[in-house]
Amino acid sequence: MSNKKRTTISTVIVLVFGFILFYIGTDGFQAYTAETVRTNALIENSPKFPEVTLEDSKKRTYPFSEFEGKYVFITFIYTACSDVCPQLEVNVAEVYKNIPEKFIGEDIVFLSISFDPKRDTPEVLEKYRSYFNSDGETWRMARINDQEELDSLLNQFGVIVIPDEQGDFQHNSAFYLVNPEGYLTDVLDFTETDEAVEKVTEILEKEAGDTQ
Repeated sequence: MSNKKRTTISTVIVLVFGFILFYIGTDGFQAYTAETVRTNALIENSPKFPEVTLEDSKKRTYPFSEFEGKYVFITFIYTACSDVCPQLEVNVAEVYKNIPEKFIGEDIVFLSISFDPKRDTPEVLEKYRSYFNSDGETWRMARINDQEELDSLLNQFGVIVIPDEQGDFQHNSAFYLVNPEGYLTDVLDFTETDEAVEKVTEILEKEAGDTQ
């Protein structure tokens, strides 16, 4: 066999082997980044929202089971963030106003959870919610004062929060949809608001149809 043929065969073998590894490593070409891999794993595992105690901008405290029987559309934020968090909440507002009004408060509520409870007091959250036209009821902003409960939630939902020396955080961002039984049912790209509206509305319409 000539050297040219050997080289060609070797190249093909390497390419095929690389193709197989890439297919396996990307979960059938669906996971191209570490964040996508994490998101796909979250959706597949569908963790249950832990029974944390929330304190909202109205100074009310209650367990997450307050929302039992409803879908909960969730974001994780901190109010001192000047980068992604404001855009994240602007996009939540866009989703909120485009979900059919008949579902808001009855079948779905919106919840923005701060992972900076020391600074994000109810007073701070109350002011912050006003920037995005959150009504404090069907779209609430809250903190979790117990650090162990907060850490457990962030870990179970794959939320990465890394503090820096300036008191800020590096963190990932997404829309999280929890079903009426308290299980994570989807993680959505927060930059794709139209897609989020379409998917959530479809779920709510289907639920409404099934209960009639």
